[in-house]
Amino acid sequence: MPRSETPPMPSALLADANVATLNTKAQPRQKRAQETYELILGATAQLLAEVGIERLSTNLVCERAGISPPALYRYFPNKYALLGALGTRLMQEQNALVEVWATPATLVLDEAGLKASIYALYAQTLDLTRAMPEGLWVTRALRAVPTLAPIRIASHAHVAGLIVHAFMSAHPHAQINRVRTLARLSVEMVYAALEMLFDDPSQDEHATGEALAEMLARQVVLVRQTRSA
Repeated sequence: MPRSETPPMPSALLADANVATLNTKAQPRQKRAQETYELILGATAQLLAEVGIERLSTNLVCERAGISPPALYRYFPNKYALLGALGTRLMQEQNALVEVWATPATLVLDEAGLKASIYALYAQTLDLTRAMPEGLWVTRALRAVPTLAPIRIASHAHVAGLIVHAFMSAHPHAQINRVRTLARLSVEMVYAALEMLFDDPSQDEHATGEALAEMLARQVVLVRQTRSA
């Protein structure tokens, strides 16, 4: 089987992105410090849902969390570091769903089974994102704020790598370049569908999921019929 590396987990991204505004200043070690860290992120999540990205500020977070600015700046240099931490958490939760889904057993299903499986993953991801107070706004921020782009890109590359690995394990004869392209496009299409639903609630989420699952299932069937040179 052609070798297919799995990209690094997005949890390592903040250290690797070389974006100074996303780097947390310290990681909490003691219980009290961990509680403060979580308090800050919880306040940020609440405020995001209430005021949105533009109006979010470290001063508002401090006020909501009941802490002083120096206490916040001990861990987060600015609001983008706060958004980055929330974005990483959201994508890790979403990625955990893909980690369960992306198996050789899934990728040998017939077309109808694939469609049902892809739809279920889409619905689970949508439900999970909606259930998190900051889910909608963090999803928007990851797309709209250039500083946060490395988090989104690394996360999508990671889950695409999981899909490639599972696909090639199930179909070692397939053309790996086609598999890689399909895997990455699939990830991008799922997240584009979520963003569309968040931005335009008039869209039918069931019809969106059905169309998405049908398109992707058909492409999986086509690509697994390919043969490497």
